[in-house]
Amino acid sequence: MNKYFVTATLSIFTLVFVACKKDNTEPLPDFSEEYQAGGATTIYTANAFAFATPAPNLNAENLATHLDGDAEFEISFVSPPANISYGLGSVFNNKSCISCHPSDGRAARPDDLNDFSGFFLRTSIPGTDPHGGPNPVPGYGTQIQNQAIFGMSPEAEFEVTYIETEVTYPDGDKASLRKPVYNLKNPYIPMPSDAMFSPRIGPPVFGLGLLEAIPEENILANVDENDTDNDGISGKANYVWDEEFQMMRLGRFGWKANAPSVMVQSAGAYNGDMGVTSPLFPEETCAGQSNCDDQGDDPEISQEVLDNVVMYLLTLAVPAPRMLEDEEIMKGKELFTEIGCASCHIPKMETGNYPGVPAISNQTIYPYTDMLLHDMGFGLADNRPDYLANGQEWKTRPLWGIGMTELVNGHTHFLHDGRARNFEEAILWHGGEAEQAKENFKRLEKEEREAVIAFLKAL
Repeated sequence: MNKYFVTATLSIFTLVFVACKKDNTEPLPDFSEEYQAGGATTIYTANAFAFATPAPNLNAENLATHLDGDAEFEISFVSPPANISYGLGSVFNNKSCISCHPSDGRAARPDDLNDFSGFFLRTSIPGTDPHGGPNPVPGYGTQIQNQAIFGMSPEAEFEVTYIETEVTYPDGDKASLRKPVYNLKNPYIPMPSDAMFSPRIGPPVFGLGLLEAIPEENILANVDENDTDNDGISGKANYVWDEEFQMMRLGRFGWKANAPSVMVQSAGAYNGDMGVTSPLFPEETCAGQSNCDDQGDDPEISQEVLDNVVMYLLTLAVPAPRMLEDEEIMKGKELFTEIGCASCHIPKMETGNYPGVPAISNQTIYPYTDMLLHDMGFGLADNRPDYLANGQEWKTRPLWGIGMTELVNGHTHFLHDGRARNFEEAILWHGGEAEQAKENFKRLEKEEREAVIAFLKAL
């Protein structure tokens, strides 16, 4: 055969092959923007400090305040009188901010609920307070303090029992869910029989400034309380009392979106978790109780300290996702959307102008939340209303950084009380508006379920 003919034939074949390959191969998705999960506040280091790093785009003034707030966030309070760090309440849940948010991340569910930890119980009785919020329990308020200073008694101790249930996938695989049932023992005064309890665990605190900077209208654009589009998802906004501005405002923070701002959330945590008073909440949490030891030193932290801590929380960096071009992770991301998870865990948001903090202003971010309340079904219900949130509704948690929980915090405990021991259990606990997404997940092949979880671990 003529060698020129062979060469020409091979050349034509090569051109046709390359052309066909080019036509039939889709380009890889461009993840360059999504790697910037926190916009310009993003950091790209996956290590134990991934949740505790200042945003890299801070100006000098904001960075100085951030560093002051960092020191305040780590202070352990002691009971008065003392020369420094005094103000720990007669009754409390923990002694420092960092104890409930270790490494600025997610608290682990403790083996013993009465150890010092990030776990606590909210409480209330039927009815509302003057602003439509939870109705305090006489003698207890809206949070039960299970620790006390020397010579005093805790309000009560926590106890829990578990109900194990088994989930079977269509392919025969099984998973076990552990439902906690909470009770009190040794209450210092009788607890009303109609008291309601809501367990909580300390969540991560990075990225809060970006979430506060999302314009209200952007959040409300996803509200569909009456499910007018018939997709089974009916996100609802919570409106709550803002102690700082003395008005009702959109709720953004807390497990039920029951705090309007980082300022109110932080001052409330000082007061409720540690018994530390501030100009925003100047009254002791134990006021009026027989075991209250008020030293007359209120407020115990200044507005400057509170401002510093708020700046710290507003300006923590957001860790970037990892390996988004990995084939399994790309498949998991695609399935995450297909089965309905992204209907509530909306990937992309935009922030607006935030006065005084340019670093978090006008950023494109990927928090994977709609910031709204959703009915999560009977299995996750606490049956305790919180402003407009009913007993089955919870705010959609952001998913950014969730894949680094084990690296930073040494565990994989998820959901509002840490009951889920891994990603799979967290998904299987979803119900209510998320019931269909959960069932879709269960119907996936095993390798597809693993791909969804691999995607979550990449965030």
